[in-house]
Amino acid sequence: MSARRAVESGVPELDPYLHPLLKKNYGAWKWHDRPRPGVLHHVAMSGDEVWTVRAGTQRQLDVYTIRTLCDLGDRYADGFLRFTSRSNVEFMVASEAQVAPLIEALGKAGFPVGGTGNSISMISHTQGWLHCDIPATDASGVVKALMDELHEEFIHERMPNKLRISTSCCEINCGGQADIAVNIQHTKPPRINHDAVGNICERPTVVARCPVAAIRPALVNGKPSLEIDERKCMCCGACYPPCPPMLINDPENSKIAIWVGGKHANARSKPTFHKLAVANLPNNPPRWPEVAAVVRAIIHAYKDDAHDWERLGEWIERIGWPRFFELSGLPFTKFHIDNWRGGRGSLNASAHLRF
Repeated sequence: MSARRAVESGVPELDPYLHPLLKKNYGAWKWHDRPRPGVLHHVAMSGDEVWTVRAGTQRQLDVYTIRTLCDLGDRYADGFLRFTSRSNVEFMVASEAQVAPLIEALGKAGFPVGGTGNSISMISHTQGWLHCDIPATDASGVVKALMDELHEEFIHERMPNKLRISTSCCEINCGGQADIAVNIQHTKPPRINHDAVGNICERPTVVARCPVAAIRPALVNGKPSLEIDERKCMCCGACYPPCPPMLINDPENSKIAIWVGGKHANARSKPTFHKLAVANLPNNPPRWPEVAAVVRAIIHAYKDDAHDWERLGEWIERIGWPRFFELSGLPFTKFHIDNWRGGRGSLNASAHLRF
């Protein structure tokens, strides 16, 4: 009987890719520290030591860049490297003498070392125009523009706590929760090309894709088509992939919004959803100066006023939202008022005791 074929889906087993010292001491670490920004030092119960050097990379890696990183890994890091979920690359070495040459080589190759401790790590983001069919912007371009502005905060540990930023390419928000989230928003319902719907779209699929039941079948000029209840439509763009004639992208009416205060961790305070800080910023490539200016204003206010170890959302909760808008110099509008209470039961779930 022939052996079963490997299942080529899901996360692969990580054991074959671990550095030998990581595999040997897996789950048996005694203590760790950070000798400098971008370098992690772990000491095992056995006395073995491992140094990890973290550097920032672009999310969209070409073959030349991957080969460059692999060559650096072969030459300076025993042939071992890994990528983090935030597009950092980490090299593991077994000797402290290997750390300085590796950092020097990364710098010469254009990869900044940092992103550890109380710093701004690489921005978690979707890949926009490269692989998605509904983006209103290119999140990777926004990330490049922002990280050029925030480079100094990546290579140093000068923030009150770690600061996590995410971006997304559409309102469905692949970017996720973060201290600062830069999210694109379609602001107008789709424009329907009724002549093409019947020839291209499977209408029941399109109706099922809408999360707010705003789409229904219709006959337009005697042809099968679709119509939108604009009172229900939240302009998310979910209808566009199964039906390209439902045009949602708009260079004028697709805007960028910035949300603040989200976090996943249970440390010190419970996980929180981020909340709106600024809306209707122009989607202005290639440098997105309006977005960069707002992000800088929020970061500077947080850095100057927060207590040690406060995350951005915890700082806002302490000083209050009026003071946040005052310190960051951002306008407060009627759209910031959140009076939706339907999720109170689920949003109040955490690992913290409540009385």
